[in-house]
Amino acid sequence: MTGILLRSHSTKKSVSEKEVFFCPEESHFYSHCLERLVFNHCDDTDTIVEFGCGDGTPVINSLVRTDFVGKVHGYDLNPSACKVAQSRIEDYGLDHQYFIHNGSFFETPRPTAQYLIANPPYLPAPDKDIYMPLLYGGFDGATITNSLLTLDYPNVMVLVSGYSNPVGTIEHGLRHGYSVEDFMVTPLQFGYYSSEPKVKNHIAELRKNRQAFYFGSTYFLAGVLFRKRELTGVDLSSELVRVVTAL
Repeated sequence: MTGILLRSHSTKKSVSEKEVFFCPEESHFYSHCLERLVFNHCDDTDTIVEFGCGDGTPVINSLVRTDFVGKVHGYDLNPSACKVAQSRIEDYGLDHQYFIHNGSFFETPRPTAQYLIANPPYLPAPDKDIYMPLLYGGFDGATITNSLLTLDYPNVMVLVSGYSNPVGTIEHGLRHGYSVEDFMVTPLQFGYYSSEPKVKNHIAELRKNRQAFYFGSTYFLAGVLFRKRELTGVDLSSELVRVVTAL
């Protein structure tokens, strides 16, 4: 496993943060996870599908830094984000490799793929009435992540938050035939969205039930590569649980 220390993002309120998700540290970490856990191990003929491509920056950065020449299909509901992603892809000359689809990942036809990648919404809250509803990950924050692990892809690389019932997600993956092949972990600070009183109070309640793990304003974020058990002889799930629940 690899730990990458990143600076915390500001909790200062701004109109833009209510309209567009902004956390460069998380995006940077996601990009490194893609590079180390996925792109550096893929075959050139592999196809990758991405849930929630956003502005495309993490995948673009990873493609530029690696030799992977396979295809990536990114899906996002936000038309503005898709337009930005498409523009950046063209700027980098990657339009032959990275394809953006504006639509629901679960409802849009997808190509057969060897890898599913995602930085899924993982903000826990009692309901969607929060600063940015698109970040809502369900009551315990793990609803969407767990849904992705039911789609039966051979490899799934997702970010798993320490305050979003990480043990439940790991156990869910194991029940659906996955092992934890590899992972990376970084400490992050509660930011603008997770510091909203309604959200932070809810996370504190989850902590009482050992569904959230943090200390002060610090939590661990893990990039986890789940691989179908028949494809690997490795399972680091116990090690991952120990790390992500350490705070």
